[in-house]
Amino acid sequence: MLEPAYQVDVVVVGAGVAGLSAAHRLTSAGVTTAVLEAAPFVGGRMSTEKVDGFRLDRIGQLLFTSYPQLGHSPGLDALVLRPFAPGVLLHSDGRHHRAGGPAGGGGARSALHAVRAFASAPRPPAALPKVRARVRALRPVPPAAAYGAPDALAPEERFAAELPLDAGPPPERAVPGDRAQPFGIGTPLRLRAALSRIATTPVERLLARPELPAGQALAARGLPARTVDGFLRPLLAALLCDPDLTTSSRCADLALRAFASGRLCLPEGGADVLPELLAASLPAGTVHTGVRVTSVATNAVTTAEHGVIRCRAVLVATGARSAAKLLPGLRVPDFHPVTVVHHTTDEPPATGGHLLLDSERGGPVAHTAVISAVDPSRAPAGRALVSSTVLGPDRADVDDAVRRHLARLYGVSTARWETLAVHHTAEAVPAMRPPHDLRRPVRLLAGLYVCGDHRDTSTLQGALHSARRAAAAILGDLGTGRPMHTSDPVPTTSRAAAA
Repeated sequence: MLEPAYQVDVVVVGAGVAGLSAAHRLTSAGVTTAVLEAAPFVGGRMSTEKVDGFRLDRIGQLLFTSYPQLGHSPGLDALVLRPFAPGVLLHSDGRHHRAGGPAGGGGARSALHAVRAFASAPRPPAALPKVRARVRALRPVPPAAAYGAPDALAPEERFAAELPLDAGPPPERAVPGDRAQPFGIGTPLRLRAALSRIATTPVERLLARPELPAGQALAARGLPARTVDGFLRPLLAALLCDPDLTTSSRCADLALRAFASGRLCLPEGGADVLPELLAASLPAGTVHTGVRVTSVATNAVTTAEHGVIRCRAVLVATGARSAAKLLPGLRVPDFHPVTVVHHTTDEPPATGGHLLLDSERGGPVAHTAVISAVDPSRAPAGRALVSSTVLGPDRADVDDAVRRHLARLYGVSTARWETLAVHHTAEAVPAMRPPHDLRRPVRLLAGLYVCGDHRDTSTLQGALHSARRAAAAILGDLGTGRPMHTSDPVPTTSRAAAA
């Protein structure tokens, strides 16, 4: 238990992935750190409910093996990523069409063949390998393929956007009902060329493009309307949790880059495994749950349970709205609401480990998958876990509407499926509408800092990258030798960098 006069170098408010990752960087530098979390558990929005042997993510935001910070964030050595089958399945005209699978398992250029499945019959892998998120699995490439501007990342972080799978290409089997997507002659080549240009354009040029809402930008890029509406719109809506594609086109380009060069994936065992790994690998006594911070200053925090805790610096690493309560004047973004509906059945649909999208957008489900086929640890033996994501406001009939939509998408009856949980999160993902600053300041004053996905991109990559920036700012101030608690102007930048 904390004592009222407990002395520590840095207090981190919030034990989500950003706060825990920053704490790792601080403690690794010899800075004594206390992480205070109001909830009885760590992880924030990356939480998982346990029900009868199932592990059910509350938000289920999609991750990529190509997120650089997964390989360079301390404390994640034991993290195992379970990749989806390559590409995605698109439901159209009562059939499934596979699109977006890499054509080969070699270098980054082979991953640019992201739409070959539009012209050939698809077959997903029979078995999905594990992917470990450590640096040893990564290979250097030129800075243009790194996830950020060349000067925004350390040289060792400029590695390939693809994590090669040690097992090599797995055997393939047919998926019933699959066929080539009828987007018209020449469409695969045009779309592949478009993804290739995004992947090979230098990042500074990518981020210097005129910034529009993603939906408008897609319409202006010369791709056939059917390709945009049947593939790119449902894909980006799933990746960005934004059904209307109001997100900045620059953020959408980064999402397409990640899709073209990596694999969609999930943390093995549930989303909460990632923050729990970060918390467990911190020095004993660093993380304190059930501690509510009521106010912050540059040299102290006030808690409801333990009074004032004096320190040399404070890092606010909560969600955007909670951060603004502690830091008046901090901008609070809009949010994309997300509902995740979890079902179980003893007869899983025959889609394997693919992510399934609805090209026709004929119901509330943005994307769905047999999650137990991707990560068997999330369901007890003999049971399948089907998790489906609905974007937008909550609705009273969501389970019935989702069941009807899933019956069409999977081509099976869902009448006997059991509903395990319905999780609605009103403020699930911070919106990134243009103009969107991809690197909002993390240093507000010397001694007062803020981090989280609302400071970078609204992704796990953005949360971890903002933690890295905040920790670097704190360490820089602690090592300057000047008085810590004098007011400095908020740093500004005229150039955005990817996170």
